[in-house]
Amino acid sequence: MTISGSTLDFHQQSDPEVSVIVVNYGTIDLVVESIESVLARSHGRRTVDLHVVDNASPDGDGDRLRRLHAERAWGTRVVLHFNTENLGFGRANNVALSALAGRATPPRYCFLLNPDARLENEAIDALASFLDEHPEVAAAGAAIARPDGTNVSAAFRFPGVVSEFVQTVNLGLLSRLMPHAKVSLSPDLGQQQVDWVSGAAVMFRFSTLQEIGFFDPDFFLYFEETELMWRLRRAGHAVWHVPSARVLHVAGAATGLQGGRHKSRAQPAYWYDSWRLFHVKTRGIWQARGAALARLVGAGLNIAWHAVFRRPVDVPMHFFQDFHRHVLHPLFLGDPYLARPDGKTTKESVA
Repeated sequence: MTISGSTLDFHQQSDPEVSVIVVNYGTIDLVVESIESVLARSHGRRTVDLHVVDNASPDGDGDRLRRLHAERAWGTRVVLHFNTENLGFGRANNVALSALAGRATPPRYCFLLNPDARLENEAIDALASFLDEHPEVAAAGAAIARPDGTNVSAAFRFPGVVSEFVQTVNLGLLSRLMPHAKVSLSPDLGQQQVDWVSGAAVMFRFSTLQEIGFFDPDFFLYFEETELMWRLRRAGHAVWHVPSARVLHVAGAATGLQGGRHKSRAQPAYWYDSWRLFHVKTRGIWQARGAALARLVGAGLNIAWHAVFRRPVDVPMHFFQDFHRHVLHPLFLGDPYLARPDGKTTKESVA
């Protein structure tokens, strides 16, 4: 269920060219910084509005958002949407995207910004200008840096059987021998076409996004933007990394994951479910099975290698148990398309 707020004010302003979407789940202080970073920029004199979707956050975030909206006089510039349950990242974005599609005049572009990210420069104008000049491009991603200014990877290759094996083994020599198996591209990558870009700061051509159907609702969290950009690429559209646009990102503030790894070293169930769904939906069941076996063998070699050299094991806690339950069993003995859109298993809830 979704309840939208501040929508009456929205209809009083001219149709924005760019709509920014931020999804909040328990990160209200960071979300305010994100909102203010957008409102503080001129955006090259483009008309911009901002949609904040609260994903049934705990600790009264929704009430605080309502109060802040009034206290800071955000007015028609900020539209609030309130979900009555945690829908995950993709489905929460779909709430705002569907509202935008229902306008008489939808925006030309939509810009997804993580709740723990903020603009470092006129990133929105830089990305919109790039899309203006390149009509064949459907998505453009910004360069991303940590708060200390250190660049992090923001552009990637699509994962496959070989990359799953090389990445999981995590052996320097093997990685150097097979550089094209690396999914993450250089943090200092120049402007160029890539397979996909980080969903933390990406601008889409709205009409193209609408054509391919927004985010797949089967994904709760992780791999949803990768699958979306796979569909964009399959439809013949290009995705580019545009480093002149810069965003600062406090990775993992909302999910507890950094670089796809949980701080506790145990991967949550929804990560495994999303990993499986991505491979099945993009490569087919047989290649998904191959990727699963490659990751399984890679994990075993990783453990053996690190044991020989007495190094800490670089495999998530409970990996074999969780991988069997959420990946191997559905792929080989059950339903490969099994989805848990609420992100929950029998006794687990997402925090």
